[in-house]
Amino acid sequence: MTKWYEETDQMHDVFVMKRLRLVRNVAGHIFPSRLRGAERQAMLSQLETDFVPMETEEGQPYAYCRLDELDETSRNALYERRVINYSRVEDGEPSGLLLSPDEALSLVLNGEDHLRLQYLSGAQSLENMLARLMRLEDTLGEKAPFAFDEKYGYLTTFLTNVGTGLRASVVVHLPMLSNGSQFRKLVQEYSRFGISVKGLSGDSNENYGGLFEVKNQKTLGQTEEELIGLVSQAANQLATQERKVKSLALRSHRLQIEDEIYKSYGVLKYARKLTYKEGMTYLSQLRMGLCENLVQAETPVNVFGIMLNIRPANLKKTHARDLEGDALDEARAKYIQAHLPKLQ
Repeated sequence: MTKWYEETDQMHDVFVMKRLRLVRNVAGHIFPSRLRGAERQAMLSQLETDFVPMETEEGQPYAYCRLDELDETSRNALYERRVINYSRVEDGEPSGLLLSPDEALSLVLNGEDHLRLQYLSGAQSLENMLARLMRLEDTLGEKAPFAFDEKYGYLTTFLTNVGTGLRASVVVHLPMLSNGSQFRKLVQEYSRFGISVKGLSGDSNENYGGLFEVKNQKTLGQTEEELIGLVSQAANQLATQERKVKSLALRSHRLQIEDEIYKSYGVLKYARKLTYKEGMTYLSQLRMGLCENLVQAETPVNVFGIMLNIRPANLKKTHARDLEGDALDEARAKYIQAHLPKLQ
């Protein structure tokens, strides 16, 4: 089955990915973060009894695995594809993962909280995603009641998740806006309204590929609808600003921009090895070119899917062997070339 990040029918010029995540705990049980050893294992066994197996609304079975029994590369690959958070990579405690065939819907059992529900999509609206995620929550709640307080809402391990337990995020592609001198100040302004805007790749000083994640910082005191409305508003504002900057740049420097895009494509097509930073930078240029019709591909491609799969652990999984240094960079170049569309 096609993964959600491989779908090509509705690729947007700015919006790349949307994510909703709900955390819940089963009433009457100690939270997993307070359990160790046999107690933690017993809690996972109880959750497996309650929630495994499970099917999607379309009747497709979720795949189930024990995360603590996977090798580190497999866990890192799931993290790179946004399926699990980094704590599931490193803590080694008994936990499980239910994953839909398209990797859009997932349920982590016995992580920091008893249940971590997540929905990823490239094309769906946050409103539609929330409706589906709440239906899944209702189904799970029928099997085991959730820990809930009339004053504070859903009870969670971390205080920042108390209330709705909902985190909403939109990943936006801002290759032009993020290069401006005022972008850092613009991002800081959003924090005043409870919104975080952070680079998706690279480190704190550099972001590869012009991708930024817009998400809510708190979950208490607002409804689910209000939270996704806040995130959507911020993402739409950034999209509007990106389009303005891009339009001005294309009017005055179109040939230069087209030249950079074609050069990026040439490097992607013929390079013998590519670092992660280089791959993300050139793929970002290509994605902008495709979305603005500055270049046309013979076959549709989801560039973000390539971006996810050139990360180290996913390349190692693709090649079924450990890769480091030049060997990893060589594998990255070959992977991109195998999935790069021909231009018209």
